[in-house]
Amino acid sequence: MPNFRIKFQTLEFSHIDIHFKTLRSNQEFADPEGVAASLGISSAQWPLFGVVWESSQVLAHLMDDLDTGKKRILEVGCGIGLSSLLLNARGAAITATDYHPEVGEFLIGNAALNEGRKIPYLRTSWDNQNTGLGQFDLIIGSDLLYEKEHVELLSQFIHRHAKLQCEVILVDPGRGFHAKFSKAMILLGYSHKQSHVKAENYLSENYSGQILRYAKPA
Repeated sequence: MPNFRIKFQTLEFSHIDIHFKTLRSNQEFADPEGVAASLGISSAQWPLFGVVWESSQVLAHLMDDLDTGKKRILEVGCGIGLSSLLLNARGAAITATDYHPEVGEFLIGNAALNEGRKIPYLRTSWDNQNTGLGQFDLIIGSDLLYEKEHVELLSQFIHRHAKLQCEVILVDPGRGFHAKFSKAMILLGYSHKQSHVKAENYLSENYSGQILRYAKPA
């Protein structure tokens, strides 16, 4: 049995309610066998995957309105996987990735809570040169740029998994590295647009996130 506490939540979207379990708070921690520590995940970083952040809600609401069609979609650094769960409930072809060792089990359980199919998932780092995932029409993510080193790692990871024609949608809460990331994406041949996140009732008054959009033309 896990020695961390959990809670269950439901978030409402336009036509779907998403049910999921999360950590009880961002103070939970359990790494008895040192698996996370061996991956370089500190006790302070450990619980970050397991709570719902505002940026992840922004991304999920964007996905709620998106015409997914037959697009093959990849969520990078999915954490608790809110957008993946929503897209899965909508019948989209979603694949999820993260680095944290607990994400996979939470994703399996939460997909089952919503009576959805098992979401294809891979635990991987961004420096993995051969994930075997293939390439995607749309790549999404939220609150990914924590450190300067992430700019190069994430841009290259996305580029390796982008089809010849691909769209990228990221939500950044304003950590300070999104401008450098956009420059890196432009150098890789992507166009770039960004916009402020509109105030919504699920966001705190001091949330100042950006929606970053990149496109790779055929």
